Amino acid sequence: MLVVFAVALGIRVLHVWLIHREPFFTLRLGDADVYDAWARRIAAGDWVGHQVFYQAPLYPYFLAVIYLTLGPAVLTVRLVQAVLSAAACALLAGAGWRLFSKQAGLVAGFMLALYPPSIFLDTLLQKSALDLFFLCLALWLLSRLLAAPGRAVAWWLGVSLGGLMLVRENTLILVAPLLVWFALQRAWSPRRRLALAGLFVAGLGVVLVPVAIRNGMVGGEFYVTTAQFGPNFYIGNNPHADGTYKSLRPMRGRAAVERKDATTLAERALGRTLTPAEVSGYYTGQALDFIRTQPGRWVQLLLRKFALTWNTTEIADTEDQYTYAGLSWPLRLEAIWNLGVLAPLACLGLWSTRDDWRRLWLLHLMLAAYVASVVLFYVFARYRYPMVPFLVLFAAAGVTRLRAFVRERGRGDIAGCAAATVAVAVFCNWPMIPRNRLEAVTHYNFGVGFERRHQPALAVQEYHAALALDPALVVAHNDLGLLLGRQGHLRQAARELETVVRLDPTYATAQNNLGVVLGQQGDLRDALAHFEAAIRIDPRNAEAHNNLGQMLAAQGRITDARAEYEQAARLDPRYAEARRNLARLDAAQGRFAEAAAEYRQALALAPDDAATHAALAQVLVRTGDVDQAAAEFQRAVALRPDDPAILNDFGILLAGAGRLDAAAAQFQRAIVVAPDGAEAHNNLGIVLAQQGHTAEAAAEFRQAISLDPGYDEARRNLARLHVRP
Repeated sequence: MLVVFAVALGIRVLHVWLIHREPFFTLRLGDADVYDAWARRIAAGDWVGHQVFYQAPLYPYFLAVIYLTLGPAVLTVRLVQAVLSAAACALLAGAGWRLFSKQAGLVAGFMLALYPPSIFLDTLLQKSALDLFFLCLALWLLSRLLAAPGRAVAWWLGVSLGGLMLVRENTLILVAPLLVWFALQRAWSPRRRLALAGLFVAGLGVVLVPVAIRNGMVGGEFYVTTAQFGPNFYIGNNPHADGTYKSLRPMRGRAAVERKDATTLAERALGRTLTPAEVSGYYTGQALDFIRTQPGRWVQLLLRKFALTWNTTEIADTEDQYTYAGLSWPLRLEAIWNLGVLAPLACLGLWSTRDDWRRLWLLHLMLAAYVASVVLFYVFARYRYPMVPFLVLFAAAGVTRLRAFVRERGRGDIAGCAAATVAVAVFCNWPMIPRNRLEAVTHYNFGVGFERRHQPALAVQEYHAALALDPALVVAHNDLGLLLGRQGHLRQAARELETVVRLDPTYATAQNNLGVVLGQQGDLRDALAHFEAAIRIDPRNAEAHNNLGQMLAAQGRITDARAEYEQAARLDPRYAEARRNLARLDAAQGRFAEAAAEYRQALALAPDDAATHAALAQVLVRTGDVDQAAAEFQRAVALRPDDPAILNDFGILLAGAGRLDAAAAQFQRAIVVAPDGAEAHNNLGIVLAQQGHTAEAAAEFRQAISLDPGYDEARRNLARLHVRP
């Protein structure tokens, strides 16, 4: 076991070393971003949290402990997970030793140590390393229980499976086979069976009951793990499902918004506020309706999910191993060592050990139960990964018993075994999902990560890499278009977004985004048409209504614009921008009290928006509430101390109120922030002139003129100084 541990750790550390200089190495993508933020909150002291768990909680707490003890570096996390993964390989070797033979144990340990998906998944910023560790620990304990039943082993078996359930919720299904197994051990007395089963359940309870109590305390609902069953069940079982993950809201497959989207859509459908249990129940009901009304379609979907579960392609959700394989040679072993090889070898092992089924049937049942739990939902490489230790054990048994099997069995038995093994090999290696699509999604996710890390050049590079692999990847076209638009490359941005609309005319977000870019180019008519298209596709798209209002306002259609802004605010009561736009309309029409009320509502939704504080201040000046206006300007300056426009406007207010020294200070700060701001120099000159500092005022006017030779007001102000005594 120590040798297996050393080999497994060495190859995982080598993999980490081979990729550690890549720009994407420190990115936290998808679930990893959510887990990292969650872990940082825990490390900062929020150990209990405030909501029923929606995602499996153990991995964030695991990260928090690493952050508190070793620091939050990505390299540290990957290496700690490599150690756990290597320990799992050693535990599996020990399990194989007890279940089959010493030779089979060593083969099983090395098989898992060198298995490319394990090397890849266990060093990602994901919970797969914990999956593998807890499952291999459970198998090692189970092998000891089979050999020599003991109370401590039964207890720790429960603890290990409890830990596994707090990482991978669907492993709850493994409890049923184990309880059946305890009940059917006729070699034990009834009292012993009951005692060992009770200790097993107690071990589970030690881990799961505190989680259920915590969920009940913070959310009023007692979940032993999470409240995510319903949405996940629906994602895998609905008329549009294809066996893989598809977000509840199209093109919004980000872990950070999964819970919000699930809740929003369920509440919108039912017309009321829902608890987590009610949200889960809603989606469960929707999935069951699909199963009941379209049983043929559902059976076809189940068959497809079953095929995907056993297919050699490792279906990625955020990062795929094939992209990484170009940088790490251990992953290139996938060409010869993958599920398409492992599953046939496991078939060989199952066939060759079938005479020993009375001792091994629990492993058969646990594997079948876990496969069923994957097929019941949807398929990812990470989700099916817990199948691998079971398959490795049987594959190792088959390989080590092959010679004896061929020597001892008849030709018919050997022919049957060979036929079954070949059939499994063909089934598992049948092409289903092109790998270029998986690689394209990985590069797209890299692009998203770089963009969030404010590295636009790398983001553009990754978006282009994604589109080179899959030109039809609409989300990559969309996000590239948005990024190019923010960089001011409006024509290129429009081309990318037009491509999205051509590839998927029903993509409401892209229609809206194209409208924004066209509006920035001054093409108001076409922009308006795309906003209207977005609303036809998704009438509840608040952003599209708001943007349509802006186009209508630019065309002077104020009444229509107001109606769109109000609709946006109704659809999304937390949409601050719609409130700001209503305030701007009111201010433009001289309705300053109404404008102030709208700005205050916007600030209630987004209190840290400096521009809104400044705009409210300007409106309050028009209502005569100068003191409150000054307070709003002070808040704006505190939020954005380096904004010369806000500093300049605040100075004008102070000067108008006769607070000349304070006004001069604001103009001077504006000049420090933006030395080439002619207006601030001119305004400072006016204040200095009012204070009698003629020479200094003249210098400021001359500076304003030098910065802007066409600044006539500064010339007039300078001329007035020259005629004074």
